[in-house]
Amino acid sequence: MTAPAGALPDPTPGARDVSTGILVLNFGEPDEATLEKVRPYLERIFLQNASLEGHADDAAVARARQLATDRAPGLVADYAAIGGSPLNAQADAQAHALETELRSRGRDVRVYSAFQFTEPSIDAKVSEARDDGVDSLVALPVYPLCGHSTTAAALRDVRAAVDAIGWAPGFVGVAGWHHHPAYRSMLVEHLRAFVSSRGLDLGDPDTLLYFSVHGTPVRYLSDGNRYDRYVYEHCRDIAHVLHTDRYQVGFQNHANRRIRWTQPDNEDAIRGRPERRLVVVPISFMHEQSETLAELDHELVDFVSGLGKEMHRVPVPHDDPRFVRFLADLVSEVTADDPAQPGLLSPCRCCPTENTWCTNGSRELPPSPYVTVDEPPEHPAGR
Repeated sequence: MTAPAGALPDPTPGARDVSTGILVLNFGEPDEATLEKVRPYLERIFLQNASLEGHADDAAVARARQLATDRAPGLVADYAAIGGSPLNAQADAQAHALETELRSRGRDVRVYSAFQFTEPSIDAKVSEARDDGVDSLVALPVYPLCGHSTTAAALRDVRAAVDAIGWAPGFVGVAGWHHHPAYRSMLVEHLRAFVSSRGLDLGDPDTLLYFSVHGTPVRYLSDGNRYDRYVYEHCRDIAHVLHTDRYQVGFQNHANRRIRWTQPDNEDAIRGRPERRLVVVPISFMHEQSETLAELDHELVDFVSGLGKEMHRVPVPHDDPRFVRFLADLVSEVTADDPAQPGLLSPCRCCPTENTWCTNGSRELPPSPYVTVDEPPEHPAGR
């Protein structure tokens, strides 16, 4: 019998009562490019972020339905153009590989793959973990950069699901980990290999290292999330290790709501650059999905070509064995007797959920300029 989506093969058939459950959390995308699947998916996303427009209750539901109805045909077309989204399958494969890696290290674990906006849901997988006899639950969002509607929201949903069924396991949350030296090293090696395979040279004055980042509403930065600061320091640090000061940061923003987003948009940032050749890094994604395969590989390629420039898009290292080993190391670090002891992790500021750790909590960062001005600032988006 075929296992349902999100289910992982049981390495010991018939066995239950595992010590630790790892809940691997991802955004999720629909498994079919149809209005029947895409519209409710979008409604769930828009409803979660209803506070951006001040809506609540029935008004929020009606507004989410309207926004989803408007956006759904375009997203269905995107999914059709890329042959369907591979996000969920790649996330499930990562979860299975993580369980295999942890068990090879002698850990008594079971890994569950859950999604914020598609099935299997966080609620369903939390209940499954309880039924499996899990004693300690680790919530691991697979987002390197801690954002309000991704990492923080996923961890809140896990806590809510645990509380809703009256369960009281040991709980550990894992928030942003972009600043972890092992992750940075893995990503740099991946970028170097890609650049070499394409015969490119980041030292060439006509070649630009370009970081394409998922944007976030400024409202969430005003509420205290430090996503914009994480983005700029991460891109700066990657460029530094690659020995280039020629880089640019741009954002993939969505225009569904008339609200302020992080700037600059990709198109504005690229239009203003003199370099003819772009090495584009989708720095905030750990799976291929519509934002990489459609927005970058189709829409942005067309835009860049129209400017007479070349674009070389770096693949997401979703199936890189080094990434799985990093996640396993991260789980080991947060489940140690004292996660703060090696000096890499500290209690998370952006996700105040109890016993949630990240690589950012102990570090002071400059205030977000978005919080103190009325218009988007001239951010240090590139060099």
